[in-house]
Amino acid sequence: MSGFFSKMKGGAKSPPGVGMMEIVWSWLGSSVGIGLCGYLSAKYFEPRDLSLIIGSFGASAVLVYAAIKSPLAQPRNLLGGHILSALVGVVCYKFFGDTLWIASAMSVSIAITVMLFTKTLHPPGGATALIAVIGGKKVHDLGFLYALVPAGLGALLLLIIALVVNNISKQRKYPEYWL
Repeated sequence: MSGFFSKMKGGAKSPPGVGMMEIVWSWLGSSVGIGLCGYLSAKYFEPRDLSLIIGSFGASAVLVYAAIKSPLAQPRNLLGGHILSALVGVVCYKFFGDTLWIASAMSVSIAITVMLFTKTLHPPGGATALIAVIGGKKVHDLGFLYALVPAGLGALLLLIIALVVNNISKQRKYPEYWL
């Protein structure tokens, strides 16, 4: 039993801090990426009872603008993780929506499984699946469209901004790989 608890001590050294320019580029990318999704959502999508922004995009922004070398931040993971997880979330709501706690648990756990099987693990995808279940009537009314708008199209916009902003600096390169 002591071996179980001793693993919780950790042991690796804390990662080093980042320089001021990394912070600036991360800020710029996330400001433009999330700002663009929010602006387009308010101006063009929300008047049509759609949205182009969901909470899980905040976590995606951390990955694609600040942790750009992470396997979890690569284009396949960003797009596949959101789209597949959104589909899983919609299916789980349709099957288990009468009992939200079951639909919630199933959406996240099945989304994780699907992302692992498809090599598209993107942690914000878990939130995308959960939003499909707990997002309320507007999200539920979207049905499978939720996987395309906002999940797919919003993730694509974040990717396009990441490709531009992360490659302006000579010290940054994104993506590490596509597939």
